Amino acid sequence: MDFVKDSGKARSLEVAEAAREEAGRYPSFVGDLFMGKVRWDLLFPFPEQDENDRKIGDEFLEKLENFLKTQVDADAIDRTGVLPDSVVKGLNELGCFGLKIPKEYGGLGFSQTNYNRAVAMVASHCGSTAVLLSAHQSIGVPQPLKLFGTPEQKKKYLPLFAKGAISAFALTEPDVGSDPANMKTTATPVEDGKHYLLNGEKLWCTNGPIADVMIVMAKTPPKIVGGKEKTQITAFIVEKDMPGFEAAHRCSFMGLRGIQNGLLRFHDVKVPKENVLWGLGQGLKLALITLNTGRLTVPAACTAMAKRALGVARDWANKRVQWGAPIGHHEAVTAKISLMAAATFAMDSVTWLSSAMVDQGKVDVRLEAAMAKLFCTETAWRIADDTVQIRGGRGYETADSLKARGEEPIPVERFLRDTRINLIIEGTSEIMHLFIAREAMDPHLRRIFPILSPKTSLGEKLKKLAEAFGYYASWYPKQWFSFDSKKPDAAVSPVLRRPLLFVSSASRRLARELFHAMAKHRQGLEKRQQVLFRFVNIGTDLFAMAASCARAVSLVSKNPSDRSPEELADLFCREARRRIEHEFRSQRRNDDRMIYKVGRNVLDGKYEWLETGIVK
Repeated sequence: MDFVKDSGKARSLEVAEAAREEAGRYPSFVGDLFMGKVRWDLLFPFPEQDENDRKIGDEFLEKLENFLKTQVDADAIDRTGVLPDSVVKGLNELGCFGLKIPKEYGGLGFSQTNYNRAVAMVASHCGSTAVLLSAHQSIGVPQPLKLFGTPEQKKKYLPLFAKGAISAFALTEPDVGSDPANMKTTATPVEDGKHYLLNGEKLWCTNGPIADVMIVMAKTPPKIVGGKEKTQITAFIVEKDMPGFEAAHRCSFMGLRGIQNGLLRFHDVKVPKENVLWGLGQGLKLALITLNTGRLTVPAACTAMAKRALGVARDWANKRVQWGAPIGHHEAVTAKISLMAAATFAMDSVTWLSSAMVDQGKVDVRLEAAMAKLFCTETAWRIADDTVQIRGGRGYETADSLKARGEEPIPVERFLRDTRINLIIEGTSEIMHLFIAREAMDPHLRRIFPILSPKTSLGEKLKKLAEAFGYYASWYPKQWFSFDSKKPDAAVSPVLRRPLLFVSSASRRLARELFHAMAKHRQGLEKRQQVLFRFVNIGTDLFAMAASCARAVSLVSKNPSDRSPEELADLFCREARRRIEHEFRSQRRNDDRMIYKVGRNVLDGKYEWLETGIVK
């Protein structure tokens, strides 16, 4: 049985590795951070949005905000689970379904920054409406079609989306989750390969029940490479009117109650070969590339929610009086609000830095996007939880109930419910940790794997060994002593210079300790997820620190009389530094083995006696 499990795991890893993107020709701030090198030139000066582009966004956001205020009843959507046709029609008239579609196809052709600004604006008001738009063009058909579609495919479908046709992305299956090697949906070639018969089920497909067109991932016949069978996962463009397609069930959730998300079934759906996107066997790679920039709308939406929550908490803490003073004057509440503000500033900085990097096209943003998603979703959840706590009973009470008894209908409990899913969608926090860890180790693995591989000839091994020795003889000493002449921008004040210098030194410490862990655990490191997660947590906080300081410097330079951005960045960095030091210490002194042992004992029923005295 263990052999079967190991074989299945090896197959899954093989499929995942085959779908990985190779290191690009562009630098990555986060990638270099894990190698002990801080690329300050990518952050200073902080990449600002072009003024003409900003003006386009400002004009659109003004119209969008007015529409949201007057036409979108977010509490009613949450209560009924229905997003009215009038709302969808109004969004379409504004051009919201074509935000990222090039103008030549009838869309607005927004930059990544303006697109994220629009989604953030919607998310601050109604999460369900934001998800409709985001699922449609962040990960739905328009994005992969723009990247990989043929001219004929683009000409056929992009104008439809610009006019309001809704799209979806179908990857997840009921019994598969994040393991594509075990995908059950198949696409079998018929009529000499002119068509494919699609059979299977897809679950949790956002917009699926109402989508006009969708991307569907399916297994096509395997390829034989080097005498071995290689799994082929292919992306197909599927239209809802194709016979055999069924939206079998609409799922209901804790939050985002207005979204259309469901179980889709395909029974002998006949798809023409012209609807293969990018090529046979390219489906999983297409999905991963699409998610790189697509998932950046999640941090934008989370940041918008955090800003809204911060405003609610600040207002309530000033108005609500307890024990003779506003609750905001009591240290326990003041501390929560202070840290909420600093964390929101950091989220804002990470979000707009990553968005600008996409627009500039000079940075490999895979790690930046994954970290932005991980950092902002986890931070937003804490902020939503703290906002409920500050509002007390009114935070737990629904907006409808508050309104019915004459109080302002502030939907804080909806914030909490809507925010929770962000730690799961488009890559769970656990998957993000593993993805970032794998990419962080890649520069080392690319040097080590050829030496260990039985496929490498002896002569080639000796050559690779000499190359690796030469590289590490130079690289490793630098992780103990700084030889990097590049320093943070000279305009940085002493307040922020300290945390930026800490980022440099902690980056080198992170690089050498990751290297030590790889040497110590070797192939077993992939199983030591607690160890890997700590490294990723350190890297994430360092990225957020650097982004916050760079943005604060930029904001203060525009208005030197206002040092508030500097204060927020400084506070965030102080807290982040404590977390980083704790994570470093925990790598040496931890209870990982005992935690794992107790967890396995729980799974084996050893502590089942603990579950007595309850209704089963």
